[in-house]
Amino acid sequence: MSPIIIGVIILFVLIILPMAIKIVTEYERGVIFRLGRLIGAKGPGLFLIIPFIDRMVKVDLRVVTMDVPSQEVITKDNVTVRVNAVVYFRVVDPEASVVKVLDHIRATSQISQTTLRNVLGQSELDELLSQREKLNQMLQRIIDEHTDPWGVKVSTVEIKEVELAEEMKRSMARQAEAERERRAKIIHAEGELQASEKLAQAAHIIGREPAAIQLRFLSTLTEIAAEKNSTTLFPIPIEFLRALDAYAAEHPIKKEASE
Repeated sequence: MSPIIIGVIILFVLIILPMAIKIVTEYERGVIFRLGRLIGAKGPGLFLIIPFIDRMVKVDLRVVTMDVPSQEVITKDNVTVRVNAVVYFRVVDPEASVVKVLDHIRATSQISQTTLRNVLGQSELDELLSQREKLNQMLQRIIDEHTDPWGVKVSTVEIKEVELAEEMKRSMARQAEAERERRAKIIHAEGELQASEKLAQAAHIIGREPAAIQLRFLSTLTEIAAEKNSTTLFPIPIEFLRALDAYAAEHPIKKEASE
């Protein structure tokens, strides 16, 4: 065999061998097509394919973090808000992600935007602000159902930010302030009611025991005397006043007839 033929063979092998040897890393899979027909997914590691007959498409199996652009949503109670979110997903079926969808990342992004608008449009503003975890789970379930035939598993969906118009923010602030004032008035009224109940109970006890009011008066006098003042108070017994009333009732003052 002539050296020229040997050289051509060596050159052909050097050209074909890199095309036949494929290396796939741990986080990737190689989907093999032979004459257009799906053969299967291979990897990780080193393997051989038939040059010009087999074609390999690499698929990344790592988790993809995708930002959902801000969407303008009209809630169920007719409030316009702008909401953005983040979606975490990964490929669990490399063959389906290549065969059944043209671009699984773009398709997941589009279905996430549509689902975000649809779900939040069926929710009220208070639910969007206070029950975000519930909405996150609902979004994750719906998006995952749509992407499952593509071999994509959506693990988490998180609503990141809810933007409100300035007029709505001021209206909510006024509503919160009015609610705080309402609670303060209710608490004050409840305090007045409890105080009146206690005063009624005290009056009832004092009515049964007349000496109790005298003891209370003496206690108050002790508290006043503790202060540095020059005023001295002497209590008049209630019985003395009652005796005077009784005497006045029995001996009315008679006016002398005018001459």
